[in-house]
Amino acid sequence: MTASSADPQLIARLDEVLGRIDAAAARAGRDGAEITLLLATKTRTPAQIAEMIELLRERGRRIAVGENRAQEIAKHEDPLLAGNGVPRHFIGRLQTNKARDVIAFAELVHSVDRDDIADALERRAELADVRREVLVQVNTSGEESKGGFAPTLEALAPIVERLRGSEHLRPVGLMTIGANTSDETAVRASLRSLRELRDGLREQLGSPELTELSMGMSGDLEIAVEEGATIVRVGSALFGPRD
Repeated sequence: MTASSADPQLIARLDEVLGRIDAAAARAGRDGAEITLLLATKTRTPAQIAEMIELLRERGRRIAVGENRAQEIAKHEDPLLAGNGVPRHFIGRLQTNKARDVIAFAELVHSVDRDDIADALERRAELADVRREVLVQVNTSGEESKGGFAPTLEALAPIVERLRGSEHLRPVGLMTIGANTSDETAVRASLRSLRELRDGLREQLGSPELTELSMGMSGDLEIAVEEGATIVRVGSALFGPRD
């Protein structure tokens, strides 16, 4: 597949998203090309995912694929996707009984949102004799519908310290879902606080390896980039509405 044979609507959506990222990065004095565009692939087909990956490669962008649902992991072994060298992430809410599948699939797990998930991932990584990177999920908006640790250094330091001591899991940053509101001030506050918490943990724990900030989706990616996101998770703005 080349750009000339790609779906024109797909190309238009991609270029719009990249333009949004680059403009926000410029406002913050950053380089948009250094931000990883994670393709949120829930309900998308291997053909759709492969086409988007090729377009992003042609544009020289950092790419990862992110699956929300453990039951959809199998589609990534399709010949169109298997062995393509694109980093694979798990970005959804995780149940402990799916930890084995997620460890087998993902190089980076975004959603360590409670202690029993850390337990399950560590156990499964040890059994598989692999090392995996993880992000600690933080509920920066305080919304009850969202998972994650409380947005305080007191709540986060113990889980980060524990993960740093693991032989099979390596914490590399934090993740959040921005406030679900049209109030831009509230959204920005919920995303800015993740960066402040990350920086606080790095100073308090002496942990410079905490570099990643996974935040920002289709609706709030500009704010996330302005506030320091290193990974933005985009689905519908790239692929169009889900069936």
